[in-house]
Order: sequence, then C-alpha cells, then structure tokens
Amino acid sequence: MDKVRFGIVGIGNMGSGHVRRFVDGEVHDAVLAAVCDIKPDRLEWVKSYCAEKGYPEPAMFDDCIKMLESGKIDAILISVPHYLHPVFGIEAFHRKIHVLCEKPIGVYTKAIPEFIEAAHESGCAFGLMFNQRTDKYYQKMHDMIAAGELGELKRCVWIITDWYRTQAYYNSGGWRATWAGEGGGVLLNQCPHNLDLWQWIFGMPSRIRAFCRFGQYHDIEVEDDVTAYAEYPNGATGVFITTTGEYPGTNRLEISGTRGKLVREGKGLKFYRTEVDEREYNRTTDNGFGKIPYEVIDVEVEGKGGAHTEICQNFTDHILHGTPLIAPGEEGIRGLSISNAMMLSTWKDDWVELPNDGEEFWAYLQERIKTSRVKEDVGGAVADLSGTYNN
Repeated sequence: MDKVRFGIVGIGNMGSGHVRRFVDGEVHDAVLAAVCDIKPDRLEWVKSYCAEKGYPEPAMFDDCIKMLESGKIDAILISVPHYLHPVFGIEAFHRKIHVLCEKPIGVYTKAIPEFIEAAHESGCAFGLMFNQRTDKYYQKMHDMIAAGELGELKRCVWIITDWYRTQAYYNSGGWRATWAGEGGGVLLNQCPHNLDLWQWIFGMPSRIRAFCRFGQYHDIEVEDDVTAYAEYPNGATGVFITTTGEYPGTNRLEISGTRGKLVREGKGLKFYRTEVDEREYNRTTDNGFGKIPYEVIDVEVEGKGGAHTEICQNFTDHILHGTPLIAPGEEGIRGLSISNAMMLSTWKDDWVELPNDGEEFWAYLQERIKTSRVKEDVGGAVADLSGTYNN
C-alpha cells in the first residue's frame, strides 16, 4: 500500500471539512475513495466540490455497511452522531478496516470496551480526532509535567467557558442537545477535547463531584453549564468549569505543583518556577510568613499544531509507516469516563468513584432517552446508515 483509501461517513459540518481536507491535498499519501450520507443533497455537494477542484469523484453510498463491504476503502473516518461512533467503528474493524473516529469515542463507557476489543482483534489502526493534542503549548505542558518540572502535582483548574453557542445553533438540527439524539450537551459535544487534555496532562481522577445544569441558558434538555471538583490518587485536586452560555468566555488552564505553576491562557504559556520545592521549604523554614523566590518564564514552543489535518496525516503515516499515533483510540474512554462521572454525580447528587463500569450511568441515561424530545430517529432508523450530522 502506497496510499490509504479513506471513506468518510457523515457529511455534516465536520464531515464536509474532512472532504475538503482530502480533496484539497492537505493529507499526503491519502485519497478520498468513498463518502456516505443518507441525504442525497450532501452527496451532491461532494460531487460538485470534487468537480470544482478537478478531483476524481469518490464512490457514493447511502448505507455505511455497503461502503465498508465495497472493497473501495482501507480506512473509515467516522463523523456521525455520537451514539453511532462505536457502532460503525466495530463494523469497520470486523471487516479489517482502519478507523479514525471523530470525538467523542461514544456516549457511554459501557459501549466502549467492545469497540476497543474489536480494534485489538482486527489488528487495524484506531485513532481519535483529538486535534487539540497537536497544540504545541498543550504538548509542552504534557512533556514538562511528565519530566517532573512541576514537582508533585497539587491542583488543576480549567475554566473553559468560551464555547459560546446560541439558540440558533441548537435549533439547527432536531438531534442536537437531546438525550436520544446526541446523548449530552457541552460535556459530550464541545468539551471532549478539554477532558481529553485534562487527563492527558494531569492524569485520571479517582473520584468526582459535579453540578450540571440542564437547559440553564438555552431551550434544550441536556447540560449547558457544569462545575466539577475532582480528587486524585496522590491527594491533588481539580476544578473544571464549562458552559455554552457565557460571553465573553475564558479559556484558562492553571496547574500547580510543588515547584511552581503553569498557566495556559491566550496565546502563551507561563511557568512560575520556584527556587526550591514548596514542600521542602515548608518543612525547613523558620519564617512563618516566608515566601519562596520564583521566576516567571515565558515558555517558548516551535511551530503551530496542525489540528485536524495533522491528526489525519498522523493516522495515514501510522498505517503506512508505523508512526506513533498522537491520539490512540483506546485512550478515548478516559475523557468519556470523566464526562459520564460528572453527569452521574449530578443525577445521584453524590460522589462518583473512578474507574466506573458504566452500568449505573447507562441506566440513568436510558430513563432520559425515554422522554427525550428528539425530532430525528438517530438510534433506530438510521442506526445502520450514516447521517448528516456533525460534532
């Protein structure tokens, strides 16, 4: 194989962006061989765009299974409603087809072990579209913490309230912001990137207490405002605050350790590095009001992250050359576990321990699906088809 033949299922906002990416030649050694969507007008758009760019027209399908069995693709890029991510992914792996999946990996963790096991049994590549892992500053934070430059970790606070969305956004699709159609709100749609980075940089919490508010700022049935508190095995704590209802919003990630703190906000990263370890200073000083000298370092990085295109290129290179994946598929369960725990904590009005088998979350979610006002049948009639949806 000298080129990877991709098939894209779901030509919504994200799917159409991926079409452009391949057709415009942004992903080297990859070709768009097929597309799939249940809406004819989306397939017509692909035809028109390819003709405009002088690109060979890919095979057209309105049934994902038929695309998987066509023999025309080596890899599938899944960009359909969240509930269908593991459904189509498992079907692809059963046919020895590589899978690159949009975030999140799914709606509920109970469904994910089978997805991961199918990947392992197939021997195929499994990647996730966690494009923010390509951000050079987040990579630098990850590497600095892994190298112990912050000492022992104490606290992580992420205020991520610049996901503003209007009512028109939620009205744009009958599946949006419904339990049956989307499976959640800001935690499942906008914040999978942040939750993934949270655990990737700071680690997985051992328990969570969260307060989700449903339809607080919009006429929707799912959460659009969240405040969560987490505890970690080493005694560290974390706070995560997000919403789609504030403007202007904030995106500030602050991580504290015994050797200072890292602050990612705006266009830069600052490291407040203490001269000595705070724990050592605390034990040895005889000054009750002592202060530790520190320096403020503007952390420099080289280049910019390539976002979605870099993930697609990395996935292609992994298949062709064995390049390590930036976002391995099996890691997707971690951020989803945090999201499910936050929701379950709210529903139970209690702490939730991690790891969690997901059974209790699934039971609570089922009750909400029964009364969901979804206007489009996402889980039933189109469960074996693609959809014109996006993340």
